[in-house]
Amino acid sequence: MQASKTDKQIQAMRDGGKILATIFNDLKKFVQPGMTGVEVDAWVEKEIARHGATPTYKEPVPNFPGVICISVNEAIVHGVPTDYVFEKGDIVGFDLVITYGGMKTDSAFTMMIGAEPAGAIKHLIVNTERSLYAGIDAIRGDGTRVGDISEAVEKVLSGAKLGIIRDLVGHGVGEDMHMPPNVPNYGRRGMGETLHAGDTIAIEPMATLGGEAIYTDPEDDWTILTRDGSLSAHFEHTVLITKNGYEILTKI
Repeated sequence: MQASKTDKQIQAMRDGGKILATIFNDLKKFVQPGMTGVEVDAWVEKEIARHGATPTYKEPVPNFPGVICISVNEAIVHGVPTDYVFEKGDIVGFDLVITYGGMKTDSAFTMMIGAEPAGAIKHLIVNTERSLYAGIDAIRGDGTRVGDISEAVEKVLSGAKLGIIRDLVGHGVGEDMHMPPNVPNYGRRGMGETLHAGDTIAIEPMATLGGEAIYTDPEDDWTILTRDGSLSAHFEHTVLITKNGYEILTKI
């Protein structure tokens, strides 16, 4: 259960979420084939500072080797920025957490580099994002159960015949980057923790064109990849539970 937040803390998350969303909107236009993850990471770090926020990933916990996670193709999440040169057609997930006014907001999106996705890749990206909004729309305000969200996400991903990453979950976010409750991408309506007005959670479906098995890259000990090498997608928003519904904080 989350501790109740002050109006000032919630407003800080609203403001931070708008900053994060603005950075993401600009990032989608900035990233091009021929760039490296290291170059993108440096650009994002400057943008975070320019907006008066700080990069949460660089804090002592988690002490990530970058300000943004950049996960390429079969990498699902926690991808370390490297000198790999983006190629046209690469599928890249960007996951960012920033701190503003002492509060954290968390968001992620997946895009194809230098081209519009088509075929199976479009199916993967479109339906993973659609499952995020289905989960959000399942929120009915104070008293919503986590399982209501989880079932809605799972229904879209299962219906699209995508692999659901079950070993990784969404989570509470606010004073810390990862807080209770866990928000799985599968479940049953009416089950799980009860959410209350003022709670803030990060809903983040992750899906693949193949299986659900994952592993952590032994070389960097951060990047989590699909075991079968299938392509993956990841979308995420920080959401405030309100009395009668919700407010997406990481959206302009």
